[in-house]
Amino acid sequence: MAGTVLVYGQLIHADFIPYDDQAYVTENSVVRGGLTWSGARWALSDIHTGYWHPLTWLSLMLDYELYGLHAGGYHVTNVIFHILNTILLFLVFSRLTGSPWRSGVVAALFALHPLHVESVAWVAERKDVLSGFFWMLAMCGYVRYVERPGVGRYFLVLVLFILGLMSKPMLVTLPFVLLLLDVWPLGRCRWGESEPGGGVSLARLIGEKVPLFVLAIGISVWTYLAARQIGAVADPQSLSMGVRIANASSSYILYIWKMIWPANLAVFYPYSELWPLWKLILSVLVIFLISAIAFRQARTYPYIIVGWLWYLGTLIPTIGIIQAGAQAMADRYTYIPMVGLFIIMTWGFSDLTRRWHNRRVSMAMLTLLVLSLMSIVTWHQTHYWQRGESLLYHALAVTKNNYIAHSGLGEIFLKQNRYREAVQQYQAALKAKPNYEKAWYGLGVAQQYLGNHREAISSFTQALSVEPRYAAAHYALADAFSTHGSHHEAFHHYRAALRYAPEEVELYNRLGNLSAHQGRWEEALHYYREGLRRQPDHAGFYNNIGMVLLRQDRAGDAEQSFRSAVRLRPEYAHAHFQLSCLLRSRGLSAQADRHFEAAVRINPDFSRAVCNVDRRSEAQ
Repeated sequence: MAGTVLVYGQLIHADFIPYDDQAYVTENSVVRGGLTWSGARWALSDIHTGYWHPLTWLSLMLDYELYGLHAGGYHVTNVIFHILNTILLFLVFSRLTGSPWRSGVVAALFALHPLHVESVAWVAERKDVLSGFFWMLAMCGYVRYVERPGVGRYFLVLVLFILGLMSKPMLVTLPFVLLLLDVWPLGRCRWGESEPGGGVSLARLIGEKVPLFVLAIGISVWTYLAARQIGAVADPQSLSMGVRIANASSSYILYIWKMIWPANLAVFYPYSELWPLWKLILSVLVIFLISAIAFRQARTYPYIIVGWLWYLGTLIPTIGIIQAGAQAMADRYTYIPMVGLFIIMTWGFSDLTRRWHNRRVSMAMLTLLVLSLMSIVTWHQTHYWQRGESLLYHALAVTKNNYIAHSGLGEIFLKQNRYREAVQQYQAALKAKPNYEKAWYGLGVAQQYLGNHREAISSFTQALSVEPRYAAAHYALADAFSTHGSHHEAFHHYRAALRYAPEEVELYNRLGNLSAHQGRWEEALHYYREGLRRQPDHAGFYNNIGMVLLRQDRAGDAEQSFRSAVRLRPEYAHAHFQLSCLLRSRGLSAQADRHFEAAVRINPDFSRAVCNVDRRSEAQ
């Protein structure tokens, strides 16, 4: 485990990256609210990322409680889970096979392979390492159940499986893998024999896992419907089945090649519809050839067919036949599937070298050499993940037309106030993919900062023409219209943004302010109170409710709202000033003076302000 810590220890100084980390942490107001009951309810119902994974959300909320927005803490949690997964993988295969040496090699390959950097080094991929943790625990539980069957032990496997599904739906393939383990190394059912002497029939083994398969089918259907609901499933008209099958076939072989030669790894691999026919034919032939060898050797070397079917089967949910997301393939998808290939490599190499002279010494030295080289590559790949800029520039260097990398760099430059460079990156992204809504949105933001307001509105509108449910684009367009006095258009887009992002509390404030500006007092109160219901410690809502209550001649209620605002936020100058005016109108000069002095101390501009609790005041 020391090697894993050395390789991944540099992540303690790593940042969040501008690709999904915003949706998962940095710009997710619910996660940044910490571990709360309302957050837990949201986690159990949310599907806005295309997955239902409440335990992943809860783990990120807990991290926020521990680390705030210090990215290094989140990375440390990922590394801890990866180390635990490695230990559990070793323990379960050592117990299954009685071969701690070979099990240790499999675990070491799992711990140090460069293809696993993405799952460990990416905060948004917490779901990989967390679901992997429950996968390994479920396998441990299954081994105990097989050793001594019982309802309690089976129920434990079921619970661990459910917890894994609540971390990432990719665990739907676990029942299939448990069935493979029945063949090897458990030997409950030999390949090609339905009921060996003293064994268990295949039908019984399948029946034993029916509750697991039912759960797997249910969560698969639910995940597909959820992804379709938010538009995460590719439109068959934009990505034909033929193209997806070609990409899937090629990806199976590319993953194997990257396992052997882990070079040119990227955070995002763009999809290409132009697959050369020879590559497709070659990929299919290689898959059939390996499969034929595995089936032919199934009785003599059952670990080959088990490892191969483990690899093929566990990749099915993410291989792209049902395309979710824009990536052609992704390193993170190999986190569990690659174990199957590691099994074949380790046990196969051990059998091939059975007659070597000084076999143990030679194998130990060769294994040490491979793991050392792998550690160097993994350390180097992990280094890219410390900063978003280096990661994305690396992706541009090793891939073509990588609009995600260009767009991510644009976002980084926006945060660094390098607006012209951001425009260049977003334009490069749109050149690679003209209908990429996030690049249109980012381009609009950059143009706004540069003072090109018409171009910004045009870019936001273009983003919405591609994705009408894009909440951030509605929000930005509403702000732009509001700034230019187009309140009707602004109100329409704020409402649309709220429809697609109801967890964005500030939208209630904006809608309340617009309603108050147009004299719709009850409507304004409705939005402020709804926002307050979702975030009870939001001092701004109390202040704005107080302003509306003043307009309705409800001074007593307004005073209570202002008091709540200053209690929650003692440095809230505007609330102090309004409270001082109300108290002075009631003849409570001493209290009024204290709040007036506080307002002036916080904001000296209030020294020139004149109290008039009856006049219309602007909501804050």
